[in-house]
Amino acid sequence: MTSDGPTYSHRRRNSAERIARSLAGASTVPYWLDSPDRPTPEPRLVGQVTADLLVVGGGYSGLWTALIAKEADPSRDVVLIEGKEVGWAASGRNGGFFEESLTHGVDNGERHFAEELPELDRLADENFDEFVATLDRLGIDAEFEHTGVLTVATEPHQVDALREVSGDGVFLDREAVQALVHSPVYLAGQREWKSTALVHPAKLAWGLKRACIEVGVRVFEHTPATRLRRSGDGVAVTTKQGGVQARHVALATNGFPSLLKRTELLTIPVYDYVLMTEPLSPEQLESIGWTDRFGIADSSREFHYSRRSADDRILYGGFDAVYHRGGRIRPEHDQRRETFETLADHFFTTYPQLDVRFTHAWGGMIDMCSRLSAFQGTALGGRVAYSAGFTGLGVGATRFGAKVMLDLLSGESTELTRLKMVRSKPIPIPPEPFANPAIQTVRRAVARSDANEGRDGLLLKVMDRFGIGFDS
Repeated sequence: MTSDGPTYSHRRRNSAERIARSLAGASTVPYWLDSPDRPTPEPRLVGQVTADLLVVGGGYSGLWTALIAKEADPSRDVVLIEGKEVGWAASGRNGGFFEESLTHGVDNGERHFAEELPELDRLADENFDEFVATLDRLGIDAEFEHTGVLTVATEPHQVDALREVSGDGVFLDREAVQALVHSPVYLAGQREWKSTALVHPAKLAWGLKRACIEVGVRVFEHTPATRLRRSGDGVAVTTKQGGVQARHVALATNGFPSLLKRTELLTIPVYDYVLMTEPLSPEQLESIGWTDRFGIADSSREFHYSRRSADDRILYGGFDAVYHRGGRIRPEHDQRRETFETLADHFFTTYPQLDVRFTHAWGGMIDMCSRLSAFQGTALGGRVAYSAGFTGLGVGATRFGAKVMLDLLSGESTELTRLKMVRSKPIPIPPEPFANPAIQTVRRAVARSDANEGRDGLLLKVMDRFGIGFDS
């Protein structure tokens, strides 16, 4: 093991043999989806049906939209279609961090929505409380744990930055952070309890699906939408074996190819990758001191996130945010050996006292936009609403986005539709062949910033001035 350079980089600190041994035999199925609790898919749509509201997409965004719409008006005929299975994409393979923020953190919120940040903070609190109340009311066992997060410094320059962070967190010096987690690379930390919770991602999606069906939403799986067009006083959506004629449509397809031309350049698919260890024994957990159940994130721009599962595994992900040339979304992109080896190396750098293997290694697509926080809007004369661009913070914010879409479809002016966050859109991302070289240039600039004690170069400074962000 070497110790030159920054704590985390693409330069290996651990032996190739140790890394290879730890990854041998790892399942390619996301751990959360590799479960006997996985429900049987609903039938595919064959033929033509009608609906008051059609929801396209069976992730969190679509599920919340269908559920809220049907509960608000039980007589409303709501149909949800999903191209594969509910929760199979980002909603079933993320880290399970439910962050209260709607703006991708305070700094990003101040960059884009400073004048309405107090209102957005209040709405975020309300969304968090309503989210939890819905799980309780409907008996959705998503393994919800309101345990907060520990943000750690792994480089000397990050220590003072953590010390200066405002909010409800408590700064921890090296001795205090080591009392919580025994890692040689953790130099300081900030412990926060309020704004972050943990969930089992797939169980959340499956629970929302069950709730939708129980209140009368018609759910069709393995039913990809292929076309959307105006039809009379409504909207027609074509599927592979049929179609839906609806008064209104809510598009919850996030990073997948848009059915609307106007949103094609507002998001890009960026892949994130994750490892899950075998279950740790009490002795192994004691050796790293991580006996509480909070999540952990480090302070680098290319950051890692980690958490414990209910059966005491450690999920470890992040660092690499990979844009595949052409913006293509393909099953083979879910596996990336180079990134898995990098994550394994970083894991053993963080916890050298652990000799474990990883039972699951997977990746998945995140819908990223240039302002890092979700956007909403309408099309076809207000008959269609869309919500996308959650950039990795969709576990909780998708519920808020669902409410915005329904308010937009109502045609009424509401507190949500008047928000600048809703009325504005992110800066478009250039199409290929320009996107790939531009994104790779920015990624290299982010890596240089981390290696240069967090000091941004000219490119990142210019981007920040124009309100464009790019983090893992």
